[in-house]
Amino acid sequence: MDYAEARIGKSVFARLSGNEDLLETVTQVAMKTGIRAGFFFLIGTLKSAKLGFFREGNYETVEMQQPLEIVSCLGNISVKEDKVFAHAHITVSDEKGRAFGGHAMPGCIIGVTGELVLVETSGIQLSRKLDERTKLSLLSFKSSAKAKKKKPTRRAV
Repeated sequence: MDYAEARIGKSVFARLSGNEDLLETVTQVAMKTGIRAGFFFLIGTLKSAKLGFFREGNYETVEMQQPLEIVSCLGNISVKEDKVFAHAHITVSDEKGRAFGGHAMPGCIIGVTGELVLVETSGIQLSRKLDERTKLSLLSFKSSAKAKKKKPTRRAV
């Protein structure tokens, strides 16, 4: 296990509109507000979903073309290949209350609305780097040069 400490920075609240791509819009909000490291949660509705399940180096996808409630959507903001990157997992439910979940993929399209809370973390740089063994872009972190007070502690366990 590897971990680092950071401080909470600013919080941003945003309302996503119908027909917007969930991940694309979260990324745009992060970019517009200057957030390059943080976490978010989101509730609302989808008109269609694309969920991924990681297996043997690839994501298998399930697409749902129907109205869905976002029961929970949690993720983080980092930098991947010098660009702001949103990574999220999502649980949705259909009209009968059946729940489905997985990795939120591009193609999760907002239905009526989405309510986003984005929280910046300061004193840390979050990035994603391809791990050849797993074929995943894994999260990595280091102390930010902009840290003003106590720098984050990084430890390997």
